[in-house]
Amino acid sequence: MNTLDSYNFAGKRAVMRVDFNVPLDKDLQITDDTRIRMATRSVMKILNDGGSVVLLSHLGRPKGGYEKKFSLESLVARLSQEYGREVQFGGDVLGEEAAQKAAALQPGQVLLLDNVRFYKEEEAGDQDFAAKLAKLGNVYVNDAFGTAHRAHASTAVMANSFAPQDRVGGYLLQSEIDNAKKVLEQAERPFTAIMGGAKISDKILIIEKLLDKVDNLLIGGGMAYTFAVAEGGQVGSSLLEADKVDLARELIQKAKDKGVNLVLPTDSLIADKFANDATVKVATNHDIPAGWMGLDLGPESREAFAAIIRASKTILWNGPMGVFEMSNFAQGTEGVAQAIAEATAAGAYSLIGGGDSAAAVQQLGFGEQVSYISTGGGALLEYMEGKELPGVAALG
Repeated sequence: MNTLDSYNFAGKRAVMRVDFNVPLDKDLQITDDTRIRMATRSVMKILNDGGSVVLLSHLGRPKGGYEKKFSLESLVARLSQEYGREVQFGGDVLGEEAAQKAAALQPGQVLLLDNVRFYKEEEAGDQDFAAKLAKLGNVYVNDAFGTAHRAHASTAVMANSFAPQDRVGGYLLQSEIDNAKKVLEQAERPFTAIMGGAKISDKILIIEKLLDKVDNLLIGGGMAYTFAVAEGGQVGSSLLEADKVDLARELIQKAKDKGVNLVLPTDSLIADKFANDATVKVATNHDIPAGWMGLDLGPESREAFAAIIRASKTILWNGPMGVFEMSNFAQGTEGVAQAIAEATAAGAYSLIGGGDSAAAVQQLGFGEQVSYISTGGGALLEYMEGKELPGVAALG
């Protein structure tokens, strides 16, 4: 893969796929600009070389055609501030205005075009659509790791319209791969992975892969209750994938066979309804009463998880430990984040695997206290599962 440092952009017009899928409030104001900031180093490298940049991104999930709430025009002011220069807006990616403004770009100038997903051809990976996008520049840069696992027109297919030497991976894309490799190939032991979230079915492949890598595998979140049932427990109204109980039993046995310390919660905060104002009490994970549901780690589990994390030298975390969006059920997730921060301060390497985990770490104030926060939950998981990422493969 060609890297930014190996390419001179002087006199070049880079068409650059970024991931500016940032959250906006009802007034279309950015509430978290992390993804914008993560791409800045790549953009500035091109501009400082004497090149110009045409930025392409998606935002949200438009249903087909223009929708103001999904327009990237809302980002122009923030991007102009970020790059210290006016960022032009060219509207529709296939419009005449976009083509004219791209062709007129001078060295050091930036043009932002509108949401590529306003065209259904983007997610379909349409070759004709990709070829039209490619005409906007003479070198292709992909820095959108968060969508690198999608074979979409702008994330993978349009790379084919450029000569191999003119397909370049951005700093963020390279950094994500380097950090994933550090965990997979260079982990210092003890190596602990923490898997959370709702469903085992979302994490089967990564759990199986990690059983060949880790010393400790901590399971939290909704999927822990399927494991509890696999061990013969009663979980009340807790989230349960009944069709995955046998699989959970198999994973427990595989961990034993491989000598991996698979740690399941022993207790939970349980609630009589799915609400922050629910009645809450503590129960063992194998004996949750009918009509009650587990929504977070209990105090015993929080301490057990934290002790293992603090003793670790390499840590991978993907998925919250409970319904952290509700303050009364954020203690487990916060406890894990705190323990990871403490381990990192003591010299451990910690990788936070995107998605809800990244959001939780940032919201809880630990963003600066971990080693690396991935911008791509799904892409990171697929890479770590050993799958080829179309957006990376397309770069050669």
